Amino acid sequence: MTEPKTPEQLVAGLVRLLTVTRTGEDAFTGRKQPGGIGRVFGGQVIAQGLQAAQATAPEGMEAHSLHAYFLRGGKEGLDISYRTARDFDGRSFANRRVVASQEDEDGSTRPILNLTASFQRPEDGLSHDDVTMPQVAPPEELESDMAVRASVAERAGERMSEAQRALFLRPRPIDMRSCGPLHWMNREPSEPRANSWFRTVAPLPDIAENAALHRAVIAYASDYTLLGTSALPHGLSWMRGELVGASLDHAIWFHRPARADEWLLYATDAPWSGGGRGFNRGRIFNRQGELVASVAQEGMMRKRVLK
Repeated sequence: MTEPKTPEQLVAGLVRLLTVTRTGEDAFTGRKQPGGIGRVFGGQVIAQGLQAAQATAPEGMEAHSLHAYFLRGGKEGLDISYRTARDFDGRSFANRRVVASQEDEDGSTRPILNLTASFQRPEDGLSHDDVTMPQVAPPEELESDMAVRASVAERAGERMSEAQRALFLRPRPIDMRSCGPLHWMNREPSEPRANSWFRTVAPLPDIAENAALHRAVIAYASDYTLLGTSALPHGLSWMRGELVGASLDHAIWFHRPARADEWLLYATDAPWSGGGRGFNRGRIFNRQGELVASVAQEGMMRKRVLK
């Protein structure tokens, strides 16, 4: 039996996963998830794509936004290649375009994601915050989502296969703590709003040394819980096999620096669903109640037809 990984090992693995390797002037490779099976987590491709863009950004400029379109599902067992185009370099702003690709079974290369990132040289300017952080229980008073998963798996017993159990209970480098029932446990229709705290399970390198990594980890975590928000009014769950879904596009605006290894509140809402799609928004706050990032995502959401 494999020894369970420590929190430090899990976070070190996340850092390796999100550290892309340069293979050419504007070409990079993103590592595959060790032991991964099935479809690649969308947050991984977004974060690796952002890292590829950040690696080619002009010195002194920081990412302030990204916009990504998922073209097709990637496979966890394969590396991902990232090719970057330097579309614009100005005095205050710059822009990078990234295409993420994987080899198909026939050896051909197929794009799985297009991402555009914008960079800015930090400056002082007009400032206001017209948003209030939701009043929720602090993370210290909440149970980790992984503890909830372990309890669900224990109650499921033999109804959950060993493969399903291994994937369901795979240790995560991000500690998520929901402020209410988990999306995938919801059976009764409810308001399309949810709040959850997140941070890495162990410290990251100091933000002064590697602010780009903290942005990448926030981008990675921003794909958790978001699409499920649009399912809440319908009382349906992907985990119970009642829905078929996939992310279509994902956008992030970074408003101020934030440490991904300190608690951040992810407040999500879904103002609309229809036509086989769900639209979701997210706001990320630090413990001081400051808005550090905004997120928007549209995803395919279809009720599964049971035969």
